[in-house]
Amino acid sequence: MGTALRDEYPVDPETVWSPVKLLISAYDRITLHPSNPRYELTGPARVNADQLFGIIYSEIIEELRHNLSPQSNQPVPVYPFAYDWRQPLENVQNALADFIDEVLERTRLLQHYYDAGFGDEARFPARVNLVAHSMGGLVVAGYLQARGMDKIYKVATIAAPLRGSLESITKTAIGVGALGNSPGSSREREAARLTPSLYYLLPSFAGAVTLEGQPAPDAWALFQVGQWQPGILQTLASFIGQHALDKSNPNQQARQLLQAMLDKALAYRNGIEALRLADSKKWLSIVGVGASTRVTMDIVKDDDGNPRFVLDDSGVQEHYSDGNPVETGDNTVPYFGARTSCIPTEQVVCVSPKDFSFWEFKDRLLESQGLHITLPNMNLVQRLVTSHLKDQIYGDVWGRPAPDLPAGVAWDPPIAGLKMAN
Repeated sequence: MGTALRDEYPVDPETVWSPVKLLISAYDRITLHPSNPRYELTGPARVNADQLFGIIYSEIIEELRHNLSPQSNQPVPVYPFAYDWRQPLENVQNALADFIDEVLERTRLLQHYYDAGFGDEARFPARVNLVAHSMGGLVVAGYLQARGMDKIYKVATIAAPLRGSLESITKTAIGVGALGNSPGSSREREAARLTPSLYYLLPSFAGAVTLEGQPAPDAWALFQVGQWQPGILQTLASFIGQHALDKSNPNQQARQLLQAMLDKALAYRNGIEALRLADSKKWLSIVGVGASTRVTMDIVKDDDGNPRFVLDDSGVQEHYSDGNPVETGDNTVPYFGARTSCIPTEQVVCVSPKDFSFWEFKDRLLESQGLHITLPNMNLVQRLVTSHLKDQIYGDVWGRPAPDLPAGVAWDPPIAGLKMAN
């Protein structure tokens, strides 16, 4: 949700969503249509991505531009990629593919790249590096699964929910998640339940969901419509009854719509799980730990036998420094939600709130929103990404091994020579 949205239908385009303290939240104009969730409920409209949230992303972009450029007259271009965070991630992935092609063509027009032979496979292969935060990591992983590394040199992901986050359920169920401190509203809940991308964030790691206090039979429980509490289906049915082009049998249509969104999200997640890289060290996975995070959720049956999500504080844990380190996360993404099969445990690099420098928090404005949203602003994270992309240590950098690194297995991060935090 770190990209603003604007309606381009008016002659003077209007911002209809801004992540700046949620000051502009025109839920009626960003809610998607039950007959085709790719487009808006209220038309005529044409809502598209506008710009990235500068408080979160401007510093890392400027730091990369400065740190990667050998000198001021030879800039390394660093392009921000804003996208419509409501959409199915396949759509975003396709837009990213087009954007990568555009960036390569624009880079060929820079004189110093031309002189260096950019595009000549023998001298200077035309490649881009991808740096992604949060859901952007899912987009990047989907791109790599679909298109491979042919146009990519290296990847760095920051707090990417590659196996999901329980905050997606919180957002869908009650209208408020870890991003934003406003109370959930009915308008927000309605918008969330018709937002396809939220279902791509559902957790699929072991232990994320229990059923009546017992382990779920598989990690994919939430991708089945039968596990969803009736309120979500009732909202969808109400929308279909009021706004769908075909208003017949809204309850049945609601189940079909929800299952269709879940099926697409599950197929995307399965694709990410199947991803394999020829060289996994081309991917730097930075994972936040040491913050209280919802790591599990119970589903119980109410008196009528319907599923009900238990979203109290019992599922929120933080034991990184208490002898049970895997019950941790970045306050939005649990540690296990940030893992994926193509990155070996010994190559994961963790950071914690302890890794902020004393002088850093001019960013205190974001501190109340939690570690997850603040990580791109962490100086250490910026230096880690720079070191990875430059193939050499840049400045004073360190990291922490994965909390579940098996005994006897050496930490082996993608950055050669990276020291371990004290």
